[in-house]
Amino acid sequence: MEIIIKEIAVYAAQFIELLAVIVILFSSVKAIVHYLKDISRKSTGFLPHISIRLNLGKSLAIALELLLGADILKTAIAPGWTEIGQLAAIATLRTALNYFLERELKNSNPKGE
Repeated sequence: MEIIIKEIAVYAAQFIELLAVIVILFSSVKAIVHYLKDISRKSTGFLPHISIRLNLGKSLAIALELLLGADILKTAIAPGWTEIGQLAAIATLRTALNYFLERELKNSNPKGE
């Protein structure tokens, strides 16, 4: 039974990582398309509209959460001290990235959503 659970956890972690890649890829392409449309319509320069940055930032925050979840699943199947230390470092970095990303999103969003 333990082997089956470990196999499920491995596949679930890989699937969640794939979802994170899809979110990042889709949101990046969407942001680039909107950015190109935006700069082609106006002559104010090459700074992206705030809504483009906000949407991309929200998507990246979701992807970071997915990747953290996948890392937790991977560590659950091989809980050696090395893996636990790596998870702690990865979790700290991703949590810090997510914190600063969310902070920037709140400061950039005029509605405070």
